[in-house]
Amino acid sequence: MRLFVAVVPPDEVLDDLEEHLEPRREAGPEIRWTDRPQWHVTLAFLGSVPEARLDDLTEALGRSAARRDPLVLRLAGAGAFPNPYAARVLWAGVEQVRGDLGAVAHGIRSAASSVGATPDGTRFSAHVTLGRFHRPTEATRWIRALDAWEGPAWRVEELALVESHLGEGRGRRPRYEVLAELPLRATRDD
Repeated sequence: MRLFVAVVPPDEVLDDLEEHLEPRREAGPEIRWTDRPQWHVTLAFLGSVPEARLDDLTEALGRSAARRDPLVLRLAGAGAFPNPYAARVLWAGVEQVRGDLGAVAHGIRSAASSVGATPDGTRFSAHVTLGRFHRPTEATRWIRALDAWEGPAWRVEELALVESHLGEGRGRRPRYEVLAELPLRATRDD
């Protein structure tokens, strides 16, 4: 099973992003734009995990999530990986209005490692992938076109353990299936 843990923005946030991107998609044939069902913030990519570990993994991730307070996030700004001058990936940024998403990601990665589902070694960078360039591209015009956009803030109360089914989505993209919802700690004063 190819697994990852993510924050999935709610429909109203995705509606706003979709509305902002729609006129830009037609102007960007050099970009393979991601589809709405692919929009999420990856906290930990776990790669291939044996199905026999799924219960232990879900339990460990659930305990880690339950130790963290809910977050308030907003999609805002844009950037490119590996850099704006040889971009392969165009992304929307994630603004932390309240809480520490990096600490949540660190806890999730530690919990996954504790049960033998070792996350990939990439440094956590909160973003939503919007598209991939067909070849390395100077992307500063795209970053400028998207950088001023700011979506609505939303409260994150749960994380998702997601299975990626390669090649099963539209255009042979991955299809994502949420296997478990991982609630963050409930707080009385929110």
